[in-house]
Amino acid sequence: MEKDKYYVYMLRCEDNSIYTGITNDFNRRINEHISKDKKCAKYTLNHNVVKIEALWQTENRVLASKLEFWIKKLSKAQKEELIRTNNLDTLFSEKLETQKYERIN
Repeated sequence: MEKDKYYVYMLRCEDNSIYTGITNDFNRRINEHISKDKKCAKYTLNHNVVKIEALWQTENRVLASKLEFWIKKLSKAQKEELIRTNNLDTLFSEKLETQKYERIN
């Protein structure tokens, strides 16, 4: 994975909830969540991560933050649909330049 890129990710937790976050170093960040490192998110400190559901790459933090913001506003059913179909255009076409996000998982 490229260090100068930013990543938006969705993680499945043991209780079937979905956590969404951003990072510029996905391998480091996922290890923080799984190991419950002191830098892990408060959410994943109390919810065990069991699976990476989706991962998108984009060119900068601004784009990553926009996608994260809109994903977090989705209902659980919409998040499940996004994971299943990767159809950013349907959910966000008027809010985001969806072609700037490449799903890599």
